[in-house]
Amino acid sequence: MPSRVEEAAITDTELDIADELGVQLVRFMRLLTKAKSQVAKLGPDGIERAAYAILFQLVHDGPQRTSRLADALHAEISTISRQSSSLVQHGLVERLADPEDGRACLLAPTQEGLRVFEENRKQRNRWLAEVLAEWPEEERRVLNKLLDRLNTGIEAHAPHLADQISARSKGEKA
Repeated sequence: MPSRVEEAAITDTELDIADELGVQLVRFMRLLTKAKSQVAKLGPDGIERAAYAILFQLVHDGPQRTSRLADALHAEISTISRQSSSLVQHGLVERLADPEDGRACLLAPTQEGLRVFEENRKQRNRWLAEVLAEWPEEERRVLNKLLDRLNTGIEAHAPHLADQISARSKGEKA
């Protein structure tokens, strides 16, 4: 079924609104990056902040192979391997035999990993609550709803966008 975009041309107004959103999203990403950089590179447990992304993925999506984590986090397997080794050394992640292939292993959060994840989640939530403290409750709920809708739209259109960008790149090189 063709999307609305494929059925009709996008209007100038729609493109202007998309441009405004793009500017705000770039601003948002820069501010998040700045906020993250102001937090120490090492977390309270002596672990690289980047390794927490692995812990997050394992908590939310369950035990996984290193290759699947690398795909999910858009990272090199060597990076995931190094960071997951640190998580294993700190007792936050454990290696389990893969029931589908005994030669491979799955990474899974330990009880301590779940505790550390929850503590980091609480810190993040406190920070966000402070940022939004002056917003009316209804606006905070609307923000959550709209971000969910935006994320769902991006997930649904990501392959389509990747194909468009690839096609444009090939067209420019030709």
